[in-house]
Amino acid sequence: MRAAVYRRQGAMDVEERPVPDVGPNDVLLEVSHCGICGSDLHFVIEGWGQPGSIEGHEWSGRVVAVGNAVTQWMVGDAAVGGPTPRCGKCEACLAGRPSLCATRGTPGAGVHSDGAFAEYILTTEAGIKRVPEGMPMRVAALAEPLAVALHGLTRGGVQAGQRVLVTGAGPIGTLSVAAARARGVTDIVVSEPHPKRRALAERLGANVVEPEQLVTPPSPGDVVDEPFDVALECSGNAKAMESALGQLKRGGTLVLVGAGMHRPRFDNNRILLNEMMITGAFVYDADGFERSLELLADPSFPSDVLIEPDDVPLDGILGAIGALHDGELAAKVMIVPSRGL
Repeated sequence: MRAAVYRRQGAMDVEERPVPDVGPNDVLLEVSHCGICGSDLHFVIEGWGQPGSIEGHEWSGRVVAVGNAVTQWMVGDAAVGGPTPRCGKCEACLAGRPSLCATRGTPGAGVHSDGAFAEYILTTEAGIKRVPEGMPMRVAALAEPLAVALHGLTRGGVQAGQRVLVTGAGPIGTLSVAAARARGVTDIVVSEPHPKRRALAERLGANVVEPEQLVTPPSPGDVVDEPFDVALECSGNAKAMESALGQLKRGGTLVLVGAGMHRPRFDNNRILLNEMMITGAFVYDADGFERSLELLADPSFPSDVLIEPDDVPLDGILGAIGALHDGELAAKVMIVPSRGL
């Protein structure tokens, strides 16, 4: 099979790799579509990646082989990559928060499992979710990032009637806007420096501003004239994290959704005097993929707006990553690795 392999910072090669062997509990799928995630930009452009690895975790595909112990899947079934199975027994799992499972691996450590920037991907039957009948495969590949966005809304307690700020209109930011609007939130402001991303956020129904327009109040006890109930920080930019905190009302919530290497400097007195909440949103709700696929199946959900119109072959992945990083592409880019059976 052909696969896009990370080599070093800024470098990927498309090469031939053996199709994975199918064990008793395994499912082999031909990848239909795989989205480029913000973490993939970090891996390639900033050098986070592990040399020799195959990335890609936002994928849809069809089953082409199953192990002899597999009972839930048949050849031809359509599926998306789901959450890594958790233990189901620890305190976090029993509390319905599997993203905090005591047995989860440390990000970036341990054995790397190859992803879906390849023609085929191997997984277990518990690691995939069924695609609803009739859903296009390129739409189904939005299930994973949409589940991430939904978890951010859950952590912020976002609900209709609130005023919500989204900092960063990359794919997770725009998915957060779409998901919030589907939840009945109408007052959404997006802070984003890139014109194409701002235009996409406007198409989704948000009001847009440039980051410089968000002014932090001079005193820790003060709040802005039109404060927000919740701020969803989706860029991973330290300055955006700091700015978002200053936009909240008293008792407001800042949700850190985007990952970044540069640490913010928060005003502890602003947090104290205004009893603000700061929380993280790591991966998914317990039912995140089910709710994500249900939302994607809703004809009113703007999937077509959230995905770039042109799919990209494996050979074009490095160029697409660069275009996303530079803001030349605003919506989710789908990689189509398969040459067909």
